[in-house]
Amino acid sequence: MPSGTPILAVSGLRFAYGDIVAIDGVDLTVPPGRIGLVGANGAGKTTLLKILLGVLPPAAGSVSVLGHPLEHGAIEIRSRVGWMPEGECLPPDQTAADFLGYAAELGGLPPRAARQRASDVLGLVGLHEERFRYIGEFSTGMKQRAKLAQAIVHDPELVLLDEPTAGLDPDGREEMLDLVTRLEDFGINAVISSHVLTDIERTCDWVIMLDGGHVLRSGPLSDLSTTDEAELEVIGDLDAVAAAAERLGAVVQREGSSLVITRSDGDAFDIARDAVVAAGAAIRRLGARRTTLEDVFLGAGGGDG
Repeated sequence: MPSGTPILAVSGLRFAYGDIVAIDGVDLTVPPGRIGLVGANGAGKTTLLKILLGVLPPAAGSVSVLGHPLEHGAIEIRSRVGWMPEGECLPPDQTAADFLGYAAELGGLPPRAARQRASDVLGLVGLHEERFRYIGEFSTGMKQRAKLAQAIVHDPELVLLDEPTAGLDPDGREEMLDLVTRLEDFGINAVISSHVLTDIERTCDWVIMLDGGHVLRSGPLSDLSTTDEAELEVIGDLDAVAAAAERLGAVVQREGSSLVITRSDGDAFDIARDAVVAAGAAIRRLGARRTTLEDVFLGAGGGDG
């Protein structure tokens, strides 16, 4: 894939299950990296992933994955993409080593290289000691790791991960998120679908918000979570700084040892600076106030469903 090519380019995408419209007029251009796909259950996340894989044919619109138009060959795209589904998909009567070796052969590796690749990837996801156990004996966390392993065993350029932390306890969730974050070190882009917004904040640098089959927001996480409000900590009298900011026309909210300064007709940072000077205080910390993805999602009109 040429440098700078979007990993996903979607235009006018539409898909329906009978009379139920799941994806409706979606337009996206997504750069390389770790991409979060967020939304409530039923928002269209899994449907969109299956369309990107070529499993579901769109009713309308165009789709390009890694620079390859979907209509010109889903097989070419699938050879470059890994897929980690949410539900049960692993054969319980095979060992992890046998299953991963088979998956690597399906990806085009000769048998000996496939076995070595399987061993390497199982080590990467922390299953090296368990590689000769039957998958049916695995815990939920081990199965999730095995699903991730089969998604990357053929060295894809992109992986699509559907709820990778589903069913995991807190320790297992952290370990899975660490693994997902490490994919970038191997040159693997990722689209991570989740309704757990904190998981996306933890792992991703770009976020797509879906609700009812529509895109609410799409952009860098830093842009979505940064507000126009100034958050200020001072050395000196915090109440005096707050009063000075209000006299200068700002709305001021106190949060613990910080002030959140908002101004509708100007720069909140200028107000913060001038208020500190007027109160004879000094700035300890000044920056843009950050909000959570949940606040952004709800503010954009998303909700449960």
